[in-house]
Amino acid sequence: MRKVVISAPGGHERLTLVDTEAPRPAPGEVRIAVTAIGVNYADCVVRMGLYASAQEFVGWPITPGFEVAGVIDALGEGVTGLAVGAEVVAVTRFGGYASSVCVPAHQVFAVPQGLSLAEAAAVPSVYLTAWYALHALAHAREGETVLVHSAAGGVGGALCQFGRRAGCRVIGVVGGPHKVEAAKAAGAEVVIDKSRASLWPAVKAAAPAGLDVACDANGPETLRHSYRHLAAGGRLIVYGFHTMLPRTGGKPNLLKLALGFVRTPWFSPLALTNENRGVLGFNLSYMFHRAPLLIEGMAAIAGGLAAGELRPPPITTYPLDQVAQAHRDLESGRTVGKWCC
Repeated sequence: MRKVVISAPGGHERLTLVDTEAPRPAPGEVRIAVTAIGVNYADCVVRMGLYASAQEFVGWPITPGFEVAGVIDALGEGVTGLAVGAEVVAVTRFGGYASSVCVPAHQVFAVPQGLSLAEAAAVPSVYLTAWYALHALAHAREGETVLVHSAAGGVGGALCQFGRRAGCRVIGVVGGPHKVEAAKAAGAEVVIDKSRASLWPAVKAAAPAGLDVACDANGPETLRHSYRHLAAGGRLIVYGFHTMLPRTGGKPNLLKLALGFVRTPWFSPLALTNENRGVLGFNLSYMFHRAPLLIEGMAAIAGGLAAGELRPPPITTYPLDQVAQAHRDLESGRTVGKWCC
């Protein structure tokens, strides 16, 4: 088998493709011959050495990757309900950048109806993140106004789709004119191109009564204002800190990181109570052991895809030996949709 290994934190040159022996599934696991691998911005953060759960669960060296699609070619002892030869999609707590991977059976699901393996590999991480943010945490309701930052990206596009499906009014924020149509197609009723308009006056104009939900993975650049624009009862959902990280070069700027930490707002429980607002944050990689959560989320995703209420993201594919270029493109901030290898 082949897999990508990162021996120490750093830039794109740390992504090394190696040949090694294929793994054997442990009891309760299945082995998947991988056809497609989802590539996420979180993988870039893993490579930089800034992803806490990567250090907690694996350390160095590490093979990144949170999602794969392919064909089951071996079953571990005690596995039921899955068969060799079945086409599946799986969430992986790291290790996904490989041609063969062993995964706990509760993290493996049938390919959603109508999707290719490449499309299926692009779905789990971003759609589970969006579903958990909007439904499990925010409990978004019909008629509510939802702000989605990075609305043309993988998670952002999925958030727009789930918001539209729930009957919410979605305001999407994008970073350039080439992303406007993608956000609209995903379900944003209003799209703010912050390269052409002042962001927060535009948000105020679009939601004069305030936001019910704000989904923000930017970090210190927008968190304070996202919170301030919440209506009474509004919820700020935090799932990333992208603006603290580099767009070129692939290595974190320590001064930028330090300034980001200083600028990150603190939320007082007293203020939250008096202002009747909530702040919730999460990292899905800490919850892969929760089988009922994964099953519920993937069922909601598969049902929405089958009904035509959700659609897979637009994907760009790279050969595995060009994964460094995929990381460069993701970090640039110019991308639309989802990347696969």
